[in-house]
Amino acid sequence: MAIFKAYDIRGVYPSELDEKKAASIGRAFGAVIGAGPIVVGRDMRLSSPSMRDALVAGLAAVGVDVWDVGMISTPMLYFAVSHLEAAAGVVVTASHNPSRYNGFKMCRERAIPMSETSGLLDVKRFSEEGVADAEKPGTVEERDVREAYEEHVASFAKEGRPIDVVVDNSNGMAGLTLGGIFSRLKARLEPLYFEPDGSFPHHEANPLKKENLQDVIRAVRRTKADFGACLDGDADRCVFVDESGVPVPGDVVTGLIASRILEEEGPAAVVYDLRSTHAVPEEIAERGGTPVRERVGHSFIKSTMRKHDAPFAGELSGHYYFRDHSFADCGELALVKMINIVSNAEEPLSALVAPLQRYFLSGEVNFRVEDKDAKIKELAEVFADAKIDFLDGVTAEYEDWWFNVRKSNTEPMLRLNLEGKTKEAMEKGMSRVLGVLGTPV
Repeated sequence: MAIFKAYDIRGVYPSELDEKKAASIGRAFGAVIGAGPIVVGRDMRLSSPSMRDALVAGLAAVGVDVWDVGMISTPMLYFAVSHLEAAAGVVVTASHNPSRYNGFKMCRERAIPMSETSGLLDVKRFSEEGVADAEKPGTVEERDVREAYEEHVASFAKEGRPIDVVVDNSNGMAGLTLGGIFSRLKARLEPLYFEPDGSFPHHEANPLKKENLQDVIRAVRRTKADFGACLDGDADRCVFVDESGVPVPGDVVTGLIASRILEEEGPAAVVYDLRSTHAVPEEIAERGGTPVRERVGHSFIKSTMRKHDAPFAGELSGHYYFRDHSFADCGELALVKMINIVSNAEEPLSALVAPLQRYFLSGEVNFRVEDKDAKIKELAEVFADAKIDFLDGVTAEYEDWWFNVRKSNTEPMLRLNLEGKTKEAMEKGMSRVLGVLGTPV
C-alpha cells in the first residue's frame, strides 16, 4: 500500500511506515517548507512518540527549527500554527484508522492545507531522493498551546439553558482538552472514554461506523441527555445523535449549523460537499446565504472557503470547518456550536433536524470497479438525458432524483450517493443505477 494519500501520509506501523521513513519525511517536509519554525505534535498511538522523535530529527537535520507542542489533536495543530505564527505544522496521527496504523497530517502557514495538489507530492519526491544535512542543524523548543486552545474553542459558546451532553471521545485526542472546554461552559458533561489510549480498548475511533456509536447511544438513552456526540481519534470529525439516540447525518448537521451561523452573521457563502442532501443548499438559500457546492476533500473545501470568505462549511463525513478556526475543521468547535443551538431552542434536536430530512437518501454505497474512469464515462452516457456535471466523479440530476458516483482515492471502488424527493423516486433511481454499477460490496 502506498503511504502517500491524497491529503496525508498513512500506513501500517512498522511494515509500511517506520522511524526511518519518518526521518526521511521530516527531512523532505523541511526542504519543501524551506524555513521554520515548524510546529510538531503527536497523537496517543503507541508508535507516535518514536515516530515524532524521528520526524523532529529529520526536520532539525536539514536546518529547520521545531516547536514541539506535545500531544495534540489535528484541530490543535491548525490552531497552534496560526496562534504561534509558525511557518508550517505536522502532527503524527492516523486519524480514525485502527491502532496498527500511523501517519502524518501537514499544513502550511495559517493552517493552509498540504495535499497531493499542493506540495505533498514534493514531500514524497524529496523523501525518496533524500535531502542533505544543513551546515547548522535546527533547534527544538517546547511550546504549550493547550490552555489557549481550550479558551479559543470555549469562546464560541453562546449558550441558553444548561443542557446535558454525552460525549464519547473514542480514547482519542479530544480527551486532553474537552474537560477544560466544558469547565468553561454551562453544559453538563457525561464523558465516555476520555483517557487517550492508542490501543483503543473500547471501540475503533471511527464514528462513521454505526457499531462505534452504540455506547454513546446507550448513554444518551440511559441519562436522558439532550444529545450525544462521538469524536474520532484526532478530533477533526464529530458525529451527533439526538435525544433518542438516533444518529443525525453529517449533511443535516451542516444545514442546521449553517442556518444558525447565517442568522448570527447575515448573508454569507456556505460551502457544502456535493454528496449532501439537496435540503442543505435549499436551507442555506432560505436563510439568506449563498450555497457553494464543492467536491469531497478537506483541501478543496478549505480552498473554496478562503475564496468566498465563507464562515462555515460541512461534509457528509462529519468534518465541519470554521473561518474563525483558520478555515479548518474542528470536532470540538462543532460540538460547542451544537450546544449553542440545542440550549437556545425550545424543541429537542430531533425536531430541529426533522425539516432537513425531507428527502430519501441511499446513504453511501460502494462498488468494486477496476476501471473506474471507464465506468464513470459509461454512467454519463447512460444518463445523458439528465443534467450532468463532473465536479467529482459524475453527478446526474433529474426532476425528482439525483445521484453522484465518485472514485475512491485508495481503492478500486466507486462510491454512490443517491437521493429522491419521494421514496418511490429514490428506489426507482437506485434500480437504474444498479443496472450499470452491479452489486454493491
